[in-house]
Amino acid sequence: MRMSEPGAGGESLLFLTDEQLRKGIEAMFFAYRGFTADPDRILDGMHYGRAHHRALHFIHRSPGTTVNNLLNILGVTKQSLNRVLRGLIEDGLVDSRVGKEDKRERHLFLTERGAELERALSDAQRARMRAAYRAAGPAAVQGFRQVLEAMMDPEMKRQYLALKEGGV
Repeated sequence: MRMSEPGAGGESLLFLTDEQLRKGIEAMFFAYRGFTADPDRILDGMHYGRAHHRALHFIHRSPGTTVNNLLNILGVTKQSLNRVLRGLIEDGLVDSRVGKEDKRERHLFLTERGAELERALSDAQRARMRAAYRAAGPAAVQGFRQVLEAMMDPEMKRQYLALKEGGV
């Protein structure tokens, strides 16, 4: 039975009320607060924020990624990303290397210290996700991913799928 059919989960998801949608939106807000709380605590003592966390995550995910690629993934301004990267590089967490083929490109890699910090941040989030996934069960996990992917703009979904497949 498809989730959009009447009887799936007790109600048809094709005809969600504004109240049901509001509850979903609020659940996303509070879940995001929980999802970011542990990394925020780790980063707070280091005077870093979520932008630093996201940069570390995607540099770890795609070692050697370019600054321009990271700009596209994060959707931030060049000035904002430069400020974040400057701090991470100065603190010895990220290494920026000149491109071999295009000297204008800068390729980003985590240093050993950067990889340790990224691992601590990710471990905290994985523990929370693992517990939530276990509590919800496999069907809910698959449905959750489908909902998240359906909410992505086409370009974001393309980038996500490229990461998922090991590209980018």
